[in-house]
Amino acid sequence: MRRTGTTRRGVFTATGAIALGAVLAGCGDGPGGGKDSGRSAAATAAEQASAARAEKRIRAAAARTGLELLGNYEHVIRTHPATAAGLSPLRNAVRAHTKALVPAGGQAPALSRPRATDAGTAVRELAAAERRAADTHLAALMEAPPELARLLASIAAAGAAHAYLLTELAKEASS
Repeated sequence: MRRTGTTRRGVFTATGAIALGAVLAGCGDGPGGGKDSGRSAAATAAEQASAARAEKRIRAAAARTGLELLGNYEHVIRTHPATAAGLSPLRNAVRAHTKALVPAGGQAPALSRPRATDAGTAVRELAAAERRAADTHLAALMEAPPELARLLASIAAAGAAHAYLLTELAKEASS
């Protein structure tokens, strides 16, 4: 009988594909191959300023996603102390990822809270939040500059692994 659902091999395959895509997206010089195309210094400066604003916007959005996820972890751990041993390492990883994304002078947004009353359901909701966060980070890859794209790809891959681990933890918490 074939096992259904997410497998460890599937998670690692997806993670490798995401990482490979991020590496390939970051390679190359882009159009023009690094040659001077005769543009004025003002046009180049305007493009750089626009790219910096776009990177700041992408970082801020990714940081908001991470902060919301971190708030969810904190809430579940506070509400269901028995889950702390399993959730603390994942929460600490989310904290480190968020710290890497927060732009200088960034503000913490209002955090949402899971609505679950039992530990198993709370951890399943946390797994779904991890999947949504990973999807959000993957969607941002298309607009992100190469260095930020690599960071977002790594965080998305970690989020996919966290979702898998949380799904397994939810099974244990429910039984």
